[in-house]
Amino acid sequence: MPHSDRLEQLINAHSTALFKAALSVTGNREDAEDAVQEAYLKFLEKRSEFDGEGREKAWLMRVCVNAALDRLREKKRHPTEELLDIYPAPDERTESIMSTILKLPANERAAIHLFYFEGYQTDEIAKILKCRPGTARSTLSRARERLRRELKGELEL
Repeated sequence: MPHSDRLEQLINAHSTALFKAALSVTGNREDAEDAVQEAYLKFLEKRSEFDGEGREKAWLMRVCVNAALDRLREKKRHPTEELLDIYPAPDERTESIMSTILKLPANERAAIHLFYFEGYQTDEIAKILKCRPGTARSTLSRARERLRRELKGELEL
């Protein structure tokens, strides 16, 4: 299959998930879009290294999340557009939970998003965030504990 057709398939299949993951890290639409584009550009650069189709989503997710984290490090600024404005919560309880998640540090937001919204296991999260599995588990645990404290029993994690 030509690389342009494969790239188009990947864009159609994974753009929304990549964008949501990047947005959960950056909190900013433009930075999230840039991170997704960077992931696809890196795929184009490295496409000859891919011999199968199995691991492309995980690789793209890792590159995208890292690009989003890089953007945060570079700018060190607060979000200019709220995630909840882009993806409104269906009810008040969900809005409260999402608002609390957005207050977490970037690495904890990323871990929560990848685990609960994208369905990754902690070993996969560790690869995406380039850390050890134990670090991914402790990051997720810290994030859950912060959420519990902030939401005071409103959420079961």
